[in-house]
Amino acid sequence: MENSKILNRINNFIAILGTVSTGAMFRLIPHPPNMAPIAALALFSGANINGVSAFLLPLSAMILSDLVLGFHNTVFYVYGSFALMVVIGKMLKNKRSFKILTVAAFSSSVLFFLITNFGVWLSGSMYPKNIFGLIEAYMMGLPFFRNTILGDIFYTMTFFYGYDLIKAISSRLFFHYKTTLSSSSSSDSFKI
Repeated sequence: MENSKILNRINNFIAILGTVSTGAMFRLIPHPPNMAPIAALALFSGANINGVSAFLLPLSAMILSDLVLGFHNTVFYVYGSFALMVVIGKMLKNKRSFKILTVAAFSSSVLFFLITNFGVWLSGSMYPKNIFGLIEAYMMGLPFFRNTILGDIFYTMTFFYGYDLIKAISSRLFFHYKTTLSSSSSSDSFKI
């Protein structure tokens, strides 16, 4: 029974590591503006990883990729929005229906849009610091919003259902390994 728990933990670790690595990699390869996997990674982390690690994984992916891509003056708004997405992900612990995941991904897109465009308005010099400047900042962000929604929904489905697939394959491999190990250890004779 103890071996079963260890194999299950290894299986979960492999599935999470594979999913998180994929998310970080996809931020670095060329992609349409705002069609990145980090929001989905934040939702996924919140739903599948306990404690502070749920926040550290998407934020670490952002920091590492920003070391390559470069930091900007709205980084705290961006990172803060992803931290809030982890909280949304926490509400998805045992909920994996297409409808619920779509609502969570769409909500994350809206959250990202509202927070980051507010950050651009507040910390930048592109827009006047009045209600008209804020409205203009949101208007200028609209062309990117479509890609944000499409990317968040696509990657959310990919991570959640991809994780389930990786876990099933990994579980099957470990089951085969465990079966092979137990049948070979129960054998009284050696075959050469």
